[in-house]
Amino acid sequence: MALLLGKKVKLFSLSSNLQLAEEIANSVGIPLSEIEVNHFADGEINVQISETVRGHHVFVIQPTSYPVNDHLMELLIMCDALKRASAKTINLIIPYYGYSRQDRKVKSRQPISAKLVADLIQAAGANRVIVMDIHAAQIQGFFNIPVDNFQGLPILCNYLLEKNLEDPIVVSPDHGGATRAREFAKILNTNIAIIDKRRPEPNKAEVMNIIGDVEGKTCIMVDDMIDTAGTMTIGAKALMEHGAKAVYAACTHGVLSGEAIKRIEESCLKEVIVTNTIAIPKEKRIDKLVVLSVGTLLGHGVLRILSDEPISGLFTYSYNKDRESSQ
Repeated sequence: MALLLGKKVKLFSLSSNLQLAEEIANSVGIPLSEIEVNHFADGEINVQISETVRGHHVFVIQPTSYPVNDHLMELLIMCDALKRASAKTINLIIPYYGYSRQDRKVKSRQPISAKLVADLIQAAGANRVIVMDIHAAQIQGFFNIPVDNFQGLPILCNYLLEKNLEDPIVVSPDHGGATRAREFAKILNTNIAIIDKRRPEPNKAEVMNIIGDVEGKTCIMVDDMIDTAGTMTIGAKALMEHGAKAVYAACTHGVLSGEAIKRIEESCLKEVIVTNTIAIPKEKRIDKLVVLSVGTLLGHGVLRILSDEPISGLFTYSYNKDRESSQ
């Protein structure tokens, strides 16, 4: 039994990202507890917790990345097992929240799947959810339990600041990401540009125009995730055609599905920076891809939650206020 701040605490990892779970455990200072996850021949999932959790504050680490349905079901079944085993609190660390892009109805007769997932998580017995850079902020309102939305921005910006890039400018790949780009720009003490694009169908994008002056600049395209890499690679090409000196891409979630790695490798992108909210296998770790860890950040967050301290202090930056007023 591990005691932290006078509380009985246990950390569990399901199957989607064991390496990240181990990093979080090392940061918190307690080992991962034992658990067995079995997948039967017909696809059913069973979870067997190997030690008592009665009266414990339990944290379960499970990004709901590919295969999203299996990982989601593991999480829901684990919640049910913990509830029936009398855990004091059930805290889910879901660095990548699957179905987050289905957060509203765009057309008639469409589901709001992000809300459905929230309902399932609550029905399973969770008391708190911890996510990172959730795709749509309103998803926090789909829950009737506390949701802590951690930011990957400090980790990404620290890396970019250390590179000391020449004449940087932060670029949003669409209008919807302008707020995120502005936050990056504040920390990097620079300005922003926006790519005006349209999306004729899911996972396909066409650049219409570049809003802002990128000529001679080192462009840093920022987004919450890179999925098929179509938006980033097309955007990078357009930026270079408009006179950019070099183009980097930075995001929290490296989904990297389909032809993403091939597109990145063949693109003009100099470097693609992601975090390990989603486990990235060795075959996808090409030279252009930089993977930063969020384990320590999430570990510190766990400690703050246990000690009833605010987590906002983990994301505090000072930046040039005079520069902000000119942006």
